[in-house]
Amino acid sequence: MPTWNSLNRQIVGCDRCPRLRAHCERIATQKRKAYLDWEYWGRPVPNFGDPDARLLIVGLAPAAHGANRTGRMFTGDRSGEWLFRALHRAGFANQPTATDGDDGLQLDRCAITAACHCAPPDNKPTRDELDQCRPWLTATIDLAAPRVLLALGQIAWKATLDELQTRQLHTGRRPKFGHAAQVTLHGGRTLLGSYHPSQQNTFTGRLTEPMFDEVFATARKLIAEQA
Repeated sequence: MPTWNSLNRQIVGCDRCPRLRAHCERIATQKRKAYLDWEYWGRPVPNFGDPDARLLIVGLAPAAHGANRTGRMFTGDRSGEWLFRALHRAGFANQPTATDGDDGLQLDRCAITAACHCAPPDNKPTRDELDQCRPWLTATIDLAAPRVLLALGQIAWKATLDELQTRQLHTGRRPKFGHAAQVTLHGGRTLLGSYHPSQQNTFTGRLTEPMFDEVFATARKLIAEQA
């Protein structure tokens, strides 16, 4: 089994999906006007957080001008602003902001991964691309052995459930995704669901900060019960 750092190096060096690699490199070259002075990351984005995470957050994929720019999950975009504020309020992060990889942000008992580690066009990885990326989720769960898994959005929910069912941590009828969905897994683990903190959800009020806080409060409670 690789270490956390060696796993991240393998993720960064992955070239299994030519369409995604070409897209990330193109975005890193073209850039957004506001970030012309940035040297974009433009590669697969590694996991971030505590290798001994009790809570593993599974996102969809890096944002083209967020993590694909900064090289760190949920860093440098509006979704990340929502996520790290919530993690800070819940005691999983030492600060509520995430601007770049050198901003001092640290996570405690929490790590962040993704169903797809490369920024996809229109935020829509193909089924094959998700399948190609799945071994990284497998290895991440093996290493961190989280007690609670939190899937942000329906694609992350499906990818996480696929992995959990392969491990036979969940059997029977597939549970539907929904905000604050909670699934008890074999072995004492729990799967939680939350709407993704995308602008599409936060600007429309589909996801509010109290709703997001409720999910992390549930995660803290479950971790405390399993300690």
